[in-house]
Amino acid sequence: MARKPADEQELPGLAGDAVGRVGPTGRPLRRFPTPPELTTHGPARVIALCNQKGGVGKTTSSINLGASLAEYGRRVLAIDFDPQGALSAGLGVATHEAVTVYDLLLSNAHEPAEAIQHTATPGLDVIPANIDLSAAEVHLVNEVAREQALARVLRKISGDYDVILIDCQPSLGILTVNALTASHGVLIPLECEFFALRGVALLLETIEKVQERLNPALELDGILATMYDSRTLHSREVLERVVDAFGDKVLETVITRTVKFPDATVAATPITQFAPEHQAADAYRQLARELVFRGAVA
Repeated sequence: MARKPADEQELPGLAGDAVGRVGPTGRPLRRFPTPPELTTHGPARVIALCNQKGGVGKTTSSINLGASLAEYGRRVLAIDFDPQGALSAGLGVATHEAVTVYDLLLSNAHEPAEAIQHTATPGLDVIPANIDLSAAEVHLVNEVAREQALARVLRKISGDYDVILIDCQPSLGILTVNALTASHGVLIPLECEFFALRGVALLLETIEKVQERLNPALELDGILATMYDSRTLHSREVLERVVDAFGDKVLETVITRTVKFPDATVAATPITQFAPEHQAADAYRQLARELVFRGAVA
């Protein structure tokens, strides 16, 4: 049997209305349309991928959502905002002796364009980070309007992109507050595991404080369930509780657990290029289409 195109796959988070099946989130599966081509580009909508718990899929989602949006003709800039530099490594970008986001935050000696590196994925650029970024929180403490440092950087380049994705570090410190202050929306990757669920309330409190004090325009674009395993009762129960608590804020697209993600990371390639026919690649394309459908991305 011929394989259906990615846009017509009946996978978790996306399926035709006529199928009449219920997805992992307990809602009827829908098919989101392929985004129309853009006739103009910019200014970018800035989205922070944020969760203070590590290992929930922030970097994986930043890489693969960025690559999927680029497939649909969007100009995407991914910003590595984690001192571990996982996003930079996952896209095969050199950080040694490169101009990084740390240099842009704390010095006027470099323009943002000097830090931007092209990746092997057409339409996807990156501003890298390395361990130097771990010192930024200490240095920013004494800066005037320290929460606005990243926003000042992004204002200079937002006109060149349609989407800017910020891969945040797993904490709620000054760097994460910078990312939220600079963003229009927040996407929360949430591992389908109980301890990951516990921290969401604290993260939402932080988002509300940033909305009240620093960035009234900030919106919660959605909660993305990741590392879902339909074979385990625990995964199913956690996802059910998340949907009960947050309703439509939980995206219909669900990212399942697969060994293909670490394999793609080792290859320093997005899953959409490493295994373009795999269900995991289709899931991130579905995520891109859903975000466009919801209006979170142009």
